[in-house]
Amino acid sequence: MHELPITENIIKMTTTAAAEANATRITRITLVIGELSSIINDSVQQYFNVISEGTLAAGAELVFKRLPVNLVCPNCANEFPKVKSNFNCPQCGEMGRIADGAWEFYVESMEVDN
Repeated sequence: MHELPITENIIKMTTTAAAEANATRITRITLVIGELSSIINDSVQQYFNVISEGTLAAGAELVFKRLPVNLVCPNCANEFPKVKSNFNCPQCGEMGRIADGAWEFYVESMEVDN
């Protein structure tokens, strides 16, 4: 359910920016989402399809780019991707900690028609 206000904000931000650029419509919006965020692509898409009607964003393609979970080793500072349920550093075996980016969520870009 938290995807509804998130989607409303996406539409508000992008339509405001598009209007300021004198665009006639938004054709594509690229969203970056960290794998540990609780945002569900399908929910955002469904809300977007309904609440973008009548706006510059109506009919725009949503592109979802998921950021993988990366870990950093507190022992040797190695950064490595999380593999299934294994959090251990492949270099020294120490349990890694979640690095930045796993909870990211932002509008990366949008394409418009002028």
